[in-house]
Amino acid sequence: MADNIVAGVKYKKAEAGYFEKRTLKRSAGFWGIWGLGVAAVISGEFSGWNLGMAQAGFGGMAIAVVIVVVMYFTMLFSIGEMAAALPHTGGAYSFARAAMGPWGGFITGLAESIEYVVTTAVVVYFAADYANAALDAFFGFQLPAWIMWIILYAIFLVVNGLGAAIGFRLAIIVSIISIAILAVFVIVAFSTGSFSLDKLWDVKPTAGNSTFLPGGFGPVLLVIPFAMWFFLGIEELPLASEETKNPQRDIPRAGIIALITLLVCAVVIFVVNTGVNGAKEISPSGQPLLDGFALMVPKSLAGLLAIFALIGLLASLQGIMFAYGRNLYSLSRAGYYPKFISRTGKYQTPVLALVIGAVIGVLLLIFVDATGGSAGTAGATTLNIAIWGAVVSYLMQMISFVVLRKKFPNAKRPYKSPTGIVGAVIAGVISLAIFIAFLFNPGYLIAIAAIAGVYVIGLLLFAFVGRKQLVLSPEEEFALSGGLHGDPQVEGYDAMEGEIFSPDK
Repeated sequence: MADNIVAGVKYKKAEAGYFEKRTLKRSAGFWGIWGLGVAAVISGEFSGWNLGMAQAGFGGMAIAVVIVVVMYFTMLFSIGEMAAALPHTGGAYSFARAAMGPWGGFITGLAESIEYVVTTAVVVYFAADYANAALDAFFGFQLPAWIMWIILYAIFLVVNGLGAAIGFRLAIIVSIISIAILAVFVIVAFSTGSFSLDKLWDVKPTAGNSTFLPGGFGPVLLVIPFAMWFFLGIEELPLASEETKNPQRDIPRAGIIALITLLVCAVVIFVVNTGVNGAKEISPSGQPLLDGFALMVPKSLAGLLAIFALIGLLASLQGIMFAYGRNLYSLSRAGYYPKFISRTGKYQTPVLALVIGAVIGVLLLIFVDATGGSAGTAGATTLNIAIWGAVVSYLMQMISFVVLRKKFPNAKRPYKSPTGIVGAVIAGVISLAIFIAFLFNPGYLIAIAAIAGVYVIGLLLFAFVGRKQLVLSPEEEFALSGGLHGDPQVEGYDAMEGEIFSPDK
């Protein structure tokens, strides 16, 4: 097998049929991408966001949400520009690879792997709570948590394995149903008189502080990870580039519309769910929406409501599982991860990548559950692992945006960010602030230690193995050509093979 050393890494010439065994099918239009974006995130409106309420109070959480909204809009504008210029599956890895070389690409890709694999596990964790609540209401029993986790993973492995077209259609359906359920919650809250403004401010302030900021301003930075749960995952859409019919147009547009949809849902649920449950009572809950329903309707409807609430979690399970599957696929296809992971099955989906991510997720949940204490503590620990992986990825992507504007001025940019470099810097600074805030919270040390351990192992493996096994995937060709090659929709694969593996190399 021919090889050549470029940019500090060694490229291997792909074997015959390599890319044919790793094909994806274009099946998504604008609404499919919108559905994927909403579905991946909508569970954040059902669970997780509430875990910081007692620490910062409603006012502190509100400030955190505003900060997070600014970060996600400016970041998504930047990601939309890069996704349109780099229309292939690599997403964050490919942006950083082009801007900062193979090591930058690997560091960013690994952060995104952590984010999506662990985010899926968090969604499964909370979905199991809702599913067991439904079982208990209808049949009077619950399954052990680990069995429920395996069942949920297995169901959505099958769904994702049946092809992207089915997945995109399902994402649209469950997104619409989830939004409808949130709307029903709001209607019931006001029609029954269950909503009360006084409940927003029931966290007792510490000495010298107000009911708006019961712990002062300090906790605001510490609860930003929970505010991020309203939107975490929306940035995954570039991972669908090679399965989108017109990625240059649809991914930026659908991403912004999906984010606006989620913003409306987030603000409404943040206020109304808190105003039904109370800020103090909602904070430790693993199922705040269901707890809110339980306060408003007869107990006889508890099982039905648990199923309704579960739908939102299952929507995100569908969307975020797609993300980790494509992230692992793209890094494997390029050789950063073992190449067998990227092989696609009968329905042109990366089945092995999906299975490996599920196995890691189940093992992580078993470990965290065994060591994490209460449901709220275990859920928060897992959530923070996902968030820290996310902010590393966000920071690296925003740096990549600035570098690519300067480094690849001639690359085609069908969509340009309306906030430009300034927007990327704003999003990057907020990401960095969140990253630093983690270091000063003793409760996040488990998440930091877990990610540090993964990075040590990952960097060693890449240094001694991975960087000597890379392949000219579209992401690599874009980087090596200065942004002039790498669109498989137009050029096919191995467009630069003759240049890299020419006899004089």
